[in-house]
Amino acid sequence: MKQAQTLSQADQKRALAYCNTRRYSLRDRTILQISVLAGLRAKEIAALRIGDVYDTSGQVRDQFTLHRSQTKGGHARTVYVSAKLKRVLDQYRTQIADQDQKDPLFQTQQRTAFSANTMCQLFLNIYKACGLNNASSHSGRRTFITRLAEQGVNVRLLAELAGHRHISTTQRYIDVNPAQLARAVELV
Repeated sequence: MKQAQTLSQADQKRALAYCNTRRYSLRDRTILQISVLAGLRAKEIAALRIGDVYDTSGQVRDQFTLHRSQTKGGHARTVYVSAKLKRVLDQYRTQIADQDQKDPLFQTQQRTAFSANTMCQLFLNIYKACGLNNASSHSGRRTFITRLAEQGVNVRLLAELAGHRHISTTQRYIDVNPAQLARAVELV
């Protein structure tokens, strides 16, 4: 099975720039960024509720729990929100200011929750439209894990952040390229 493309900084900028041309640009940009900056699966992004991410005063939470019904493996996990993701979510809050805590964080143009499948389709449509033909809804997740691995984050921590039960699963997500190999040997 071919793995989803890991996004370079340039790929990510291109996708975000394309989102600026779309009708729901802030929503779409936020979805792409939550994928890359938190490593969430499309199913998990689709299942998010406003109250998962924002407290009752509208502030972005430092961390939130994905309940077992929201995850692929049926195991609850904690998602940690970086300062960068917090800024993205602060901007997005303007889109949802008048909505209830129980409402979906991201809504379709019909004002309903995304399903896992419609969220995957959104990612595919955006990536294909900007020429990233090997990218999929899993590209942000692979990018998140790979970038942290490149920074030296321990695979056990990566597994926990990704919600993997086994580090062998996490290791398959880490993209290895010649530039990384060349940097690695310079550490000796």
